[in-house]
Amino acid sequence: MKICIYPDPILKKKAEPVVNINGDIQNLIDTMSTLMYQASGIGLAANQVGIAKRVIIFDTDYKEKGKDLTVLINPTIVLAEDKVVSEEGCLSLPDFNSGITRKKYLKVQGVDRHGKPIDIEAKDLLAICIQHEIDHLDGTLILDHVSVLKRNLYKKKVEKLMKKAT
Repeated sequence: MKICIYPDPILKKKAEPVVNINGDIQNLIDTMSTLMYQASGIGLAANQVGIAKRVIIFDTDYKEKGKDLTVLINPTIVLAEDKVVSEEGCLSLPDFNSGITRKKYLKVQGVDRHGKPIDIEAKDLLAICIQHEIDHLDGTLILDHVSVLKRNLYKKKVEKLMKKAT
């Protein structure tokens, strides 16, 4: 398993809810966390590794990676307030960063890897990260939040790189 890179079609696919948290889901979570830390990321959605299931992981603690790893299955944003613009990148969009407008404060619900309900209150970086990963589950990339011009410039860059690789 590897991190899918744009323009892989799985990145635009809406993920399906997890109905049964079985061994396959546990293995998916473990693989996702390994890949996320290897890539120095702070969040990852299951469809970024080719599995269209509603599973995200995140850890915004740069100092002690792994200490605050959170798994959220079937996440739902129940409250979002205030706005903030922050520079975002994405493991599936190499060499692309842009200022993205997000909500500054969130309340999110879902279940953890053991099926126990979890409620998260998040602000600032954590809120941004969770929104970014939930966007992935809905088939939305940070490219979808930028101007058409910026999006087209990135697409052309990727096309050029793909032609060079073949």
